[in-house]
Amino acid sequence: MRQHLLNETTADLYRRSVTEGVARVAAKLATTERPHTGMSVDALAPVIDGIDLDSPLEDAAAALDELEDVYLRDAVYFHHPRYLGHLNCPVVIPAVLGEAVLSAVNSSLDTWDQSIGGTLIERRLVDWTAQRIGLGPGADGIFTSGGSQSNFHALLLARDEACRVVMRHAADAGRELPKSEVLPKLRIFTSEASHFSVKKSAAMLGLGYEAVIAVPVDRHRRMDTSVLALELENCAREGLFPMAVVATAGTTDFGSIDPLPEIARLAAEHSAWMHVDAAYGCGLLVSPTRRHLLDGIELADSVTVDYHKSFFQPVSSSALLVRDRDTMKHATYHADYLNPRRMAEERIPNQVDKSIQTTRRFDALKLWMTLRVMGADGIGSLFDEVIDLAAAGWDLIAADPRFEVVVEPQISTLVFRYVPRPAGAQVPAGLVDEANLHARKALFASGEAVVAGTKVDGRQYLKFTLLNPQTTTADIAAVLDLLAVHAEQFLGESLVVHS
Repeated sequence: MRQHLLNETTADLYRRSVTEGVARVAAKLATTERPHTGMSVDALAPVIDGIDLDSPLEDAAAALDELEDVYLRDAVYFHHPRYLGHLNCPVVIPAVLGEAVLSAVNSSLDTWDQSIGGTLIERRLVDWTAQRIGLGPGADGIFTSGGSQSNFHALLLARDEACRVVMRHAADAGRELPKSEVLPKLRIFTSEASHFSVKKSAAMLGLGYEAVIAVPVDRHRRMDTSVLALELENCAREGLFPMAVVATAGTTDFGSIDPLPEIARLAAEHSAWMHVDAAYGCGLLVSPTRRHLLDGIELADSVTVDYHKSFFQPVSSSALLVRDRDTMKHATYHADYLNPRRMAEERIPNQVDKSIQTTRRFDALKLWMTLRVMGADGIGSLFDEVIDLAAAGWDLIAADPRFEVVVEPQISTLVFRYVPRPAGAQVPAGLVDEANLHARKALFASGEAVVAGTKVDGRQYLKFTLLNPQTTTADIAAVLDLLAVHAEQFLGESLVVHS
């Protein structure tokens, strides 16, 4: 079995095996005509369940043949122009090259003695991103597995900072206030359109879902800062502590950007940590034309960025950035076998000192390779293309009497629904919801396109998440036609049953 270990004696086998794997994927990409095949769970699960994992094939080519049947053939291909579903982007080749290198070398980014070079590259990219945001000379950060982890990490720091400040003020007043009494009084404020990871983080941090105050949004689906101001005042009157205000720069459903300068002002007035979840909107940091949409982000205490959304990077590639590097100490633990305290005193850079993970992939290499080959403007211009496409898509849907669209996009998301207008009796609202849900499911089952879905004010809507510069308005128009056909077919059959 040693012949399968990657080392100096197996370099040729490594080259042949990886080349064959790359050839298979390249052939699939070159011949993919639909985003996926429409394969169902019921059809594929028995095939995978029937594979005997205790009986190896002993040959990479045979394993790739099998993989074709259980994965490659039926995978959902995000590079296809009619994949309009979730926040999944097509990836750029320099990043895929970086992925191949980092997987083979297999550096672990927890300590310097496991990742010489890798540690410094990650730190350089953290500094570069912090500079793009404008966080100042005291900034720092760490790469993470994704936006949910970045948001959790930010709120961990915010929680411990809030406890430190509250307990210090109590001590200054001559009384002891244990952390156990502070935690139930902490509150987090975020818009009702923010990512679910904010509530999930509150629960994991021991605060509970009820610690999160959902602030209503305005007609543009941005946080209503007048309501935020009232909620913050109510918090103080009730003897509670505003731990953090989470603003969103690119909501998952609408791509809306909260009014960052006003939120920063209110957070500062109430001594609350300001976190900006820019997992989606971070691509604006490199946009040659739209960087101004993130004005105010430089006032944040922490920022989430997901390079694997709008920087066209493979999963996973995310980071948390903070204004004050000293706050990262809330995630620090010195283990004698790994990162003893003396290493910090000797100025040995161990990334585990700042991370809530221990073993971490060298995901930063993908972004490094992308910047070194394409440059920041090259990435930003791709993101600008999909924003322009979304604007054109808005015009298309708004002019189509079969559909209604919720809000004009700030970035590249369109939320809309099919609305039948038959002669005579009005179609019940519940049936319209069912028609939209059916249209999405039927389209996915056909494999011809993939769209997302969500609810707005309790009603079922459809969603285009546009992240592929190869997608055209003709693709959007064609998918709208397909959705309308599926919805009309469902309504026709349903109305016959109900008549």
